[in-house]
Amino acid sequence: MNNRGAFSPVSMLVVAVLMLGSGCALGQEPFYERKVIRIIVGFSAGGGFDANARIIARHMGKHIPGNPSVIVENMTGAGSLIAANHVYKVAKQDGLTIGTFAGSLVMRQVLGKPGVEFDARKYVYLGVPAQNPPVCVVTKASGIESFDKWMAAKEPVRLGGLSPGNVQDDAPKILRAAINLPVRVVSGYKGTALLRVAAESGEIEGACWDWDSVGSTWRKGLDSGVVKVVLQMTPEPLPDLPKVPLAISFAKTEEARTLIQVGIHAQYKILRLYVLPPGTPKERVDTLRKAFHETMLDSEYKAEMMKARLDVDPIAGAEVEEIVNSFFKLPPGLTAKLKEILE
Repeated sequence: MNNRGAFSPVSMLVVAVLMLGSGCALGQEPFYERKVIRIIVGFSAGGGFDANARIIARHMGKHIPGNPSVIVENMTGAGSLIAANHVYKVAKQDGLTIGTFAGSLVMRQVLGKPGVEFDARKYVYLGVPAQNPPVCVVTKASGIESFDKWMAAKEPVRLGGLSPGNVQDDAPKILRAAINLPVRVVSGYKGTALLRVAAESGEIEGACWDWDSVGSTWRKGLDSGVVKVVLQMTPEPLPDLPKVPLAISFAKTEEARTLIQVGIHAQYKILRLYVLPPGTPKERVDTLRKAFHETMLDSEYKAEMMKARLDVDPIAGAEVEEIVNSFFKLPPGLTAKLKEILE
């Protein structure tokens, strides 16, 4: 009998071992290999959120096993509320969607504002890339050359806003209540890039949002004197703005100070939230949290952020979660007061 075409027992054993080894290798292939991760940005292109996300996208993939592509998708509307709702309700829980939107929307939920379709306590937090202290900027054309002149203005200064629940809208309202700042919020813009255009065209006279973004995206206006920072909403002066007055220094009562501390100071720390949908598998959460952390330490990432005049001052996901949960433990009286102010 001719056995030349048959496998010997030893040959069959070798083939089986090789096949088993091949199967193990395939089983260990990183989940993210050949995958695409989307970062959904709740604001229009050209603003601070967009600039941060695009730089993170260029560097984060190399810190994820499998080196996936990371792309940015802008989903504008309602001051990033549409994006926040989408990530919570619609996005797949597969670790391939990251959302970044205004952390001030958390307070919108706390105050029972309409339109919120998420529970901020259930997001999975990757962290924030920087703590973003807000400032108020006015145009030269407004005639407001200093904070003192602003306080003495006979007519409210028109500041641009995005929608209730964003720092651009809420911070001026809190300042109006806490220190009697004469201001009127003109809301409805889809991003800070459009606020800049509106201010320079005379449609509004300024806006309040984070210095990280203002200093980066409005640099030409600041350098040319077209716009000027006249107030900062921080506990201590920022290194770049040592002579610009602090809003809290004008608070004359304990209630006024608390409103600024809770309504503005505490919220700007988590302004640029990066989240995953609730229910994302733990192993992918761990992978992405580690990658986000390593990106924040990446020398090439930090160099690109510095070139763009954007700060790197991150907070880890676990700490962000603690800050978010603390908003749901505020005294009822303070919550009611904030709701009254921000209506």
